[in-house]
Amino acid sequence: MDHPMETAAIPVPPQSELAPGQGVDLSRVRRPRYGRFLDDLEPGHVYAHPRGMTFLRSGMTAFARVFMQANPLYLNEIYAHEHGFRDIPVSPQMVFNAILSLGVQNNSERAIANLGYYDVQFLRPVYASETLRAFTRVEDRQDRGPDSPGIVTLQTVGVNQDGAVVLQYRRKIMVGHRPPGTPPVKTPLDDPEAPGIEFPWDPDAVAEIPLPQGPYPADLTGSDTYFENFAAGDIIVHANGRTITDEHIGQTYKIGNSHPLHFDRIFSGALSGKMSGEPIVYGGLVFAWLEGCASRDATENAVWELGFTEGYHTQPAVSGDTVAAISRVLETRPTPGPMGETTGIVTFQLIGVKGMSAGAALDTHGADLFIKENSKKKLGKEKIPAKIFEIERRVVIKRRPH
Repeated sequence: MDHPMETAAIPVPPQSELAPGQGVDLSRVRRPRYGRFLDDLEPGHVYAHPRGMTFLRSGMTAFARVFMQANPLYLNEIYAHEHGFRDIPVSPQMVFNAILSLGVQNNSERAIANLGYYDVQFLRPVYASETLRAFTRVEDRQDRGPDSPGIVTLQTVGVNQDGAVVLQYRRKIMVGHRPPGTPPVKTPLDDPEAPGIEFPWDPDAVAEIPLPQGPYPADLTGSDTYFENFAAGDIIVHANGRTITDEHIGQTYKIGNSHPLHFDRIFSGALSGKMSGEPIVYGGLVFAWLEGCASRDATENAVWELGFTEGYHTQPAVSGDTVAAISRVLETRPTPGPMGETTGIVTFQLIGVKGMSAGAALDTHGADLFIKENSKKKLGKEKIPAKIFEIERRVVIKRRPH
């Protein structure tokens, strides 16, 4: 919406240098820090995240290309119109990465690890020039004692400029205790006069999906990626991997993630354990590259990403790693409602590996690739060092045109 611009006149006289004439008072040093420790993340607290993000067409299409998206819905305006969208929509991966990243400064800039994504639901399309904000509520906190980091469950929602929820999800993070002498991070709840923050989580969420208008050209997508081409039990080995370079550092800040682990070599090098050394590739980008590797074979004819759950980064990735993907079809079913005649829902298990091709990973590890890494100890199985990601996703895919 355009607003009439009002201006203010501020005199700008020649600027004189002031620093040489002023002494330095080291007692007045400030050291701003961001993120919250376990002790600061109180169940029930709600955080309004800073900045927000307005999506631009150039950034949207660049994201789709960088992350190897093959679905023309995110690349081709005419195709998007014929499928009921008023413009090219922002890819769900970009929406997810943006909303998660907006919350890092409040939620997880002190986190030791991101433990998983759950109940992710995409509820409305996002278009160029729309602006999203994000809010988080602390759902649960597990304090495992003073010598162990705790586990916090967060609920996050992304809303558009009209206040409508476009995305909501849960995630778990591992966070350490606040060191002695470190002041707590204040929240609006610490100020009795501060207005409360409404948290618009929708427990009865319904996705509002545009109805395809058609007729659409069938030759823009592959002939073997319609709903009828998938059956439970199918395993799809995606041919192309993706070598990640130092580009990931720039992509991290393009999407708004402020955790120094992903772009500050001094910070990452000072850590201990397997996270020490080179900056770790932000997990949302790894997920996006893996999804892109799979898109030609699995979601080229998708019209909506309903969401995903039980998603885990089982190993970190760094610059120079090559990642690859495998999809397994878990379920196919008709889409409820008026889209049932033209689409169906496919649930995929997406597996990511690094340092080897998807085919080599399947040949080497077989069915063990599809077992959750955290379940293997109980089963007497070894974890797979090359496996870096696992998640289940539900996708609305077109039926074959008659």
